Amino acid sequence: MKIIIAILIFSGIVLIHELGHFLLAKKNGIVVTEFSLGMGPRLVSTVRGGTRYSVKILPIGGSCAMLGEDTEEEQLPGSFNAAPVWGRISVVAAGPVFNFILAFVLSVLIVGFVGYNPAEIMQVKEGSAAEAAGLRPGDIIKEYQGYHIDLGKDLYLYSYLNQLEADEVIHIVYERDGKEYETSFTPDVNVRYLLGLNRSADSMEVTSLIEGMPLEDAGVKQGDVITGINGVKIADGAAYDAYIQEHPLSDEPVDITYMRDGLEYEATITPAEYRTADSGFSYRGNCVKAEGFEVLKYGALEVKYMLRSTLVSLRELFTGGLGVKDLSGPVGVVDAIGTTYEESKSQGMLMVWMNMLYMAVLLSANLGVMNLLPFPALDGGRLVFLILEAIRRKPVNRQLEGMVHFAGLMFLMMLMVVVMYHDILRIF
Repeated sequence: MKIIIAILIFSGIVLIHELGHFLLAKKNGIVVTEFSLGMGPRLVSTVRGGTRYSVKILPIGGSCAMLGEDTEEEQLPGSFNAAPVWGRISVVAAGPVFNFILAFVLSVLIVGFVGYNPAEIMQVKEGSAAEAAGLRPGDIIKEYQGYHIDLGKDLYLYSYLNQLEADEVIHIVYERDGKEYETSFTPDVNVRYLLGLNRSADSMEVTSLIEGMPLEDAGVKQGDVITGINGVKIADGAAYDAYIQEHPLSDEPVDITYMRDGLEYEATITPAEYRTADSGFSYRGNCVKAEGFEVLKYGALEVKYMLRSTLVSLRELFTGGLGVKDLSGPVGVVDAIGTTYEESKSQGMLMVWMNMLYMAVLLSANLGVMNLLPFPALDGGRLVFLILEAIRRKPVNRQLEGMVHFAGLMFLMMLMVVVMYHDILRIF
């Protein structure tokens, strides 16, 4: 069922994208030879008004094929290149624009049913630097470290990509009773002592080691099982948590025992100090009801957040903050939709539908942004050539343009294979 839902969502988004190209092509007198949903051999098709409408065997992707779109032919009436340059620009841009329109419509539906998530401070830690700086529950954060905040998820996105440092000064603009205020403070610092292992919640098997931390330095390896601390037997994760709560780690050495290949080993380890910055406040995680025209306003802000998060993610990709392994293709998208569907079922059908719509908004906004990138073979790459034509008042050499788009397509195909490979590794 979840695979069917994922295919329906993905196919619907692509269909809307191609519909944008289709409608603007018709509007500009360009002959659409085929409008199809899916890829590969045709399952069913019909011809109406000179256009073949097809459903193809692979339910991923789609196309709007126009007469003379990828040829040098300009004299044939109804061909793509025979249309005025600004008409062609509108045709190419219409696909991404329709994706943004779809994202907005779906976001309005979500906000209408579920509400929106304001960046409202819910709790300020007593005695914290945030309290001393004047923050109070009910304040609405409007700007954080120079980053404009519309929704709570804007604050989450910034915090996720920019870890707060202990010596960093926090600058906040907040709203209280309709007025804006500004404050700055240095965050509090939490000090913990760690051994340097990752484990599952109910086991003491070492799933991974934190590089440069005490356990790694002591020779403990992935797959070893911690069995005791300071002479106290540790049977499982719950026993470990109970021990740490009663005997918090400090800078004092501890004796641990661990099992490897049926043999027990001992090691004396000095926990490492780990300092984390604490902003001193928490903000709203749930939604509040939107009233009247607020539904349209916050529907638009939801789309703005999606576009912004996509652009920020692309920036992180190009600056090294994210890697190719962090990208997802159709396989990863289907898995993400399926996971969201399974996790939503326990919350009732309304939440299932809302989460599916949210995934559709995310994918539609992402598809719109990605297609507008000025890269060959994408809509954005085609727009670059068309805008150059509008400026120069004559087209770029068609053969050269075709070669550039072909090279871009080959690169995208290779990237898709790499992304799909990593998607499969993550799933299995």
